[in-house]
Amino acid sequence: MQIESIEINNYRLFRHAVLSDLPRMSVVVGANGSGKSTLFDVFSFLKESLTQNVASAVARRGGYRELVSRGETGPIEIVVKFRESGGRLATYQLAVAEDGGRPVVHREVLKFRRGQFGQPWHFVDFSRGQGNVITNEAAYGQAGVEAQRKEHVLDDPSVLAIKGLGQFKEFRVVAEFRSLIENWHISDFHIADARSSAEAGYAEHLSTYGDNVAQVAHYLYQNHRDRFDRVLEVMSERVPGVNRVEAKPTEDGRLVLRFQDGSFKDPFIARYVSDGTIKMFAYLILLYDPKPHPLLAVEEPENQLYPELLVELVEEFRDYARRGGQVFVSTHSPDFLNGARLDEIYWLVKAQGFTTVQRASDSELLRDLCAEGDLPGALWKQGLFDGVGLR
Repeated sequence: MQIESIEINNYRLFRHAVLSDLPRMSVVVGANGSGKSTLFDVFSFLKESLTQNVASAVARRGGYRELVSRGETGPIEIVVKFRESGGRLATYQLAVAEDGGRPVVHREVLKFRRGQFGQPWHFVDFSRGQGNVITNEAAYGQAGVEAQRKEHVLDDPSVLAIKGLGQFKEFRVVAEFRSLIENWHISDFHIADARSSAEAGYAEHLSTYGDNVAQVAHYLYQNHRDRFDRVLEVMSERVPGVNRVEAKPTEDGRLVLRFQDGSFKDPFIARYVSDGTIKMFAYLILLYDPKPHPLLAVEEPENQLYPELLVELVEEFRDYARRGGQVFVSTHSPDFLNGARLDEIYWLVKAQGFTTVQRASDSELLRDLCAEGDLPGALWKQGLFDGVGLR
């Protein structure tokens, strides 16, 4: 599955914004305060709305009045168009409003067409806890088949309908989209958390903050040695001197990362190696996950990394996307941007308090300059991306 477009309405800085024709990897740039973190928060909001409910997701962001765009009353709306496994383009629409001071699902629709023409079927259509779902999805596309609908009433109007329906195999596309959101990974990597020792245990995937990197490294070493060896190979190429990394158990049952530098007899434990070494290792553990996340969102990966590593890191993200995970990365770094293709770059422009989204490849000037050999990062640094130049 791949997300092809995202439309955001009345969500903080985004009174109306659209990211369209999304590739497997998208790089987002913009001046400070233009909304990069808010854009990535949309992914977190959808995931929290599904795994918990809309009321909880809104409350974590300061309440409805803090979340809705300034001067607007709502509803807050997020529309995601994605290519489901059968190859058809599906649309998921979530609108959130207030009812008696409590956030509720104002409208939730999942729809797609049976063919190239005609109106799309609303497989899921709910409002404020009540709605219906098509129960004969398996007959989708067969000539003469009429929709069979079943009415449902949810216990809580702030719960997403796809949360319950996605558990049933007969609702294939619903289940696929639920799984897509549940398995999104939004990285908020903290160096301090990654340095600390972790309780010995089992972890297959890197956490949001990276505090279980030792456990995941141990899991890869034990169960996917080829991936672990590849991480070490890339580490040795990217970080000179590092020729071995191990997750060493301690006497009190914790795991500590130890980095062996070929110039020294004894290895360094994690708290004594550089921030860049820890961060690069954690990113590689994330990017060589045997089961890529369907969507990976990473904010400003350039922090603590040497500029010369960034173009290579872009390629690592792109390889991850080729293996099946869609990638969104925000950056301030011209060096990182130099590794991106023009059609992968979106930039945010804030005007009169609200943010719009533009695509670099839509600019004739940028296309011409890149065709002549200029690099995107250099053009951005020079201020040739409208409204985005370094200040």
